[in-house]
Amino acid sequence: MRFHVFGAMCFMIALGTVLPAQENSMVYTAAVDSKFVNMPGIPSCLTIAVQHGDPSKGPSTMLLKFAAGCTVPWHWHTAGETLLMVSGHGKAEMKDGKPQDTKPGDYLYLPAKSVHQFTAITRMMLYDIPDGAFDIHYVDADGKEIPPDQALKDVAGAASTKPMDKKPQ
Repeated sequence: MRFHVFGAMCFMIALGTVLPAQENSMVYTAAVDSKFVNMPGIPSCLTIAVQHGDPSKGPSTMLLKFAAGCTVPWHWHTAGETLLMVSGHGKAEMKDGKPQDTKPGDYLYLPAKSVHQFTAITRMMLYDIPDGAFDIHYVDADGKEIPPDQALKDVAGAASTKPMDKKPQ
């Protein structure tokens, strides 16, 4: 038994000398100091402030600010997505699922490539924490991918309620 513990400790020490150094300082960003911007391919009623990481390269933490009535129409992401509600009231919908009302403190996890949409019922904020690089793929009512300009042309606050029939490939 002692040999196993000693061997495990030696392995961990050796592993620690081979692995690259990890970030070892606290990251702090005050919400009031966050720089919110519009992102291409995202509805203009939604602004984003990156809090940590680089969303174009890997996992990150983003603070999203929605105007009341703002809808991100049916879409999916390559990476899974964790959403943590900060303020306001929203509605999350997944294909083949029942709509979920959201409020401050609520947690949602959306698996990779799951077709969903999100609507801000009131002005709201949430954290979006993708498992990998952030991308967005809009789909039509049949689940076929469409360009962002086509998906966003009718975004005026009203969510499409037509259920999705297909999962992206």
